[in-house]
Amino acid sequence: MTTATGRGVVLLAAVGLLLLGAGGSTARDGRSPDLDDYDVLRPPAGSRVAFEAYAEGVQVYQWTGTTWTFVGPEAVLYDLDGDVVGIHYAGPTWETVSGSTVVGAVVSRATPDPTAIPWLLLRAVSADGPGVLRRATHVQRLYTTGGLVPAAPGGVPGEMARVPYTAYYFFYRTQ
Repeated sequence: MTTATGRGVVLLAAVGLLLLGAGGSTARDGRSPDLDDYDVLRPPAGSRVAFEAYAEGVQVYQWTGTTWTFVGPEAVLYDLDGDVVGIHYAGPTWETVSGSTVVGAVVSRATPDPTAIPWLLLRAVSADGPGVLRRATHVQRLYTTGGLVPAAPGGVPGEMARVPYTAYYFFYRTQ
């Protein structure tokens, strides 16, 4: 069990322990993860977890000369066994190696950790392709680390900052 980034079993075991220790669930049986007090992130009744992935990548920001603006994510998606299953990029879009894509729009957000990007509930604007995301209706971004906008100003307009982050994504379908 080795990831494409070479971090192997230790990283995946640590992520699993972190999620379970934080009240999270790996939801292998289709159950929704524990949201603690963040019910605003719950998808509509009748939704069930259809797919989940751990993401490791960067949040990209651009300096305008006065502020950092969000450009988009760039991340690799892994399954629970540590195999690469897709990518995540601006849109926000998730694309799997099985050929499916989901483009989402933010419905709600919560900030359980002020040192990390917010947790999100997104609704699927489109869900296409022959793979596991084909009929996705909602996406949750949970258990985030890092990814916050840089605190220091940029040097020149157009400068890009790539801030490391991790997250866990849960993809839902309506039953």
